[in-house]
Amino acid sequence: MEDDSRPLLSSEQTGEDYLQRDSTNSLDLRTKRPFHVERKNIINDGPQETVSAEAAVLNSRLHYYSRLMGSSDRQLSPPDHVIPQPDEIYIYSPLGTAFKVPGSDHTSKNPSIITIFAIWNTMMGTSILSMPWGIKQAGFTLGVFIVIFIGLLMLYCCYIVLKSPKSISCVDTSDWEFPDVCQYYFGKVGQWSSLMFSMVSLVGAMVVYWVLMSNFLFNTGQFIYNHVHNINVSDSELETNGSEKVICPYPNTNPGGNNTISTLFLSDNGNVSDVNPFERYWSKTNTVPFYLIILLLPLLCFRSASFFARFTFLGTISVVYLIVLVTVKAVRLGFHLEFHWFDKTEFYVPEFRLLFPQLTGVLTLAFFIHNCIITLMKNNKDQKNNVRDLSVAYLLVGLTYLYVGVLIFAAFPSPPLFKDCIQPNFLDNFPSSDIMVFVARTFLLFQMITVYPLLGYLVRVQMMGQLFGNHYPSFLHVLILNILIVGAGVLVATFYPNIGSIIRFSGAICGLALVFVFPALVHMITLRRQGMLRWKTAISHSLLILLGVANLAAQFFM
Repeated sequence: MEDDSRPLLSSEQTGEDYLQRDSTNSLDLRTKRPFHVERKNIINDGPQETVSAEAAVLNSRLHYYSRLMGSSDRQLSPPDHVIPQPDEIYIYSPLGTAFKVPGSDHTSKNPSIITIFAIWNTMMGTSILSMPWGIKQAGFTLGVFIVIFIGLLMLYCCYIVLKSPKSISCVDTSDWEFPDVCQYYFGKVGQWSSLMFSMVSLVGAMVVYWVLMSNFLFNTGQFIYNHVHNINVSDSELETNGSEKVICPYPNTNPGGNNTISTLFLSDNGNVSDVNPFERYWSKTNTVPFYLIILLLPLLCFRSASFFARFTFLGTISVVYLIVLVTVKAVRLGFHLEFHWFDKTEFYVPEFRLLFPQLTGVLTLAFFIHNCIITLMKNNKDQKNNVRDLSVAYLLVGLTYLYVGVLIFAAFPSPPLFKDCIQPNFLDNFPSSDIMVFVARTFLLFQMITVYPLLGYLVRVQMMGQLFGNHYPSFLHVLILNILIVGAGVLVATFYPNIGSIIRFSGAICGLALVFVFPALVHMITLRRQGMLRWKTAISHSLLILLGVANLAAQFFM
């Protein structure tokens, strides 16, 4: 039994042993004998209690070679290509559970710099487009302070999440994520509530993606149509007259309100009903959101999302290009700032505004990585540097948000335009004829088309796994789920295309549980079990929970 419990490769055996097959030192043939379990004898109690078909085939192949080998015949021993790599070795229990054998090498681990930028790239999402709008809603001075404060607060809560599995000593938590920790402490309530709030963040992101993809596809098509037909469009909205045009799509905007595109602007001949066929069938809210269904609904039904995962590098390219775009626009436009601390003027907003909870809601989603931070940090080579690397990553994310938000806000030309014209998607403040903005929209459109199926795959895996115990129960189940998700995106893109409000509500809802309530409660329960809970800690973390509740409640009054 001692020999049968060994993994597929002995830990004492190195790669040099394979190169010395013909040496006089004989190999112990038993070191290559797997602990084999026939697939028909594996108990199938759940989706995680079954050895995969690929693993079963590998075991059968090794079992076949082991039957061919004699006690001294080495010519029929398993060839090297049949033996799995060290990082692919599993031990299979009779119940069907596959335990991965930790390798002695660290080739699969990432250095700190890779881990830092992986966190940075994961957090950089659509919230970066709303950062100038959020700073405008809070006021310039208060907005900068809130970005720093919320960033530090989210970093502390993320630190609690990162160390939470280590405080559980009676259970193996090596493959746990924070929802598993919530289930351990709060049972079914923690399991389902963490799942529900995680779904809010994912579905909210997919809805925002649909609105932005409709926006980018519309403007990209408009640019191509005008260029092909040699049409020189003069935007009907308020705009600057310089070489770097900036527009104000909603000149009658209500600060903090959810405005829609004004229909009071007349065309050049003054006839509102004179609309060409292209404008009739190429509308940002009436037609383009429906065109996306033809492309994206079939992609959501793919059984695997591995193909789309290859294009995740486009996210980094898009963010880098946005930073370059913001820098170029700021240099060409210059800074336009006046400080009015509490009183609003015609062109400027006060430094402190009561609409600041809109920014806190956006930032809660912008800094949100708590539901996957444990997995990201497991791949860090130096585990003792996890806290340092996490802090550096949050610092880079905060600086990126501040850089984009502050530069766009400061460079927005006031006068002639007023700061309240800054849109929830700051690219809407540039005309469709702007070539640099056209490139940015095209990059972001292609990136979102590849990321959207990945988000849908995560929703499907979590929801179907919990409800049916299978990530792909049937095509009909998956199709119904995808239709509901796509339908939500189409409805919002048609009737309420305000990504600022969608982001702040999604951030406040999912942040309430996964950022404020559960981390604070887990931390206090852990300290209490260790006999180290003090009243100052209890009060401060109770205030943290109240802050999350207030953040969500305030969104309904903005």
